[in-house]
Amino acid sequence: MWTPAQRGRMAGITRKTKRYPSDLTDEEWERIAPLMPPANRRGRKRTTDFREIVNALRYLVRSGCGWEMLPVHFGPWQTVYWWFRRLMRRFLFQTI
Repeated sequence: MWTPAQRGRMAGITRKTKRYPSDLTDEEWERIAPLMPPANRRGRKRTTDFREIVNALRYLVRSGCGWEMLPVHFGPWQTVYWWFRRLMRRFLFQTI
């Protein structure tokens, strides 16, 4: 069984490594990150990692799977879909 300290270190390692061939590299993320929408000043703080959202969208496109078949590493598919719709309305993908 893992101790909490070991789990924390493992979480840091998994964030730095690519899980899937479609995951963004650090260089790609540095170019895309400034285009992401800023967090609202009011209301609940954002807990969504935009890099994971973009990774999930790239995974969907490369694998051709459906929304419900999205691996759990990316979070709930409903969250990914919500952000996809929001980013589409901003024409973000045309900009990228």
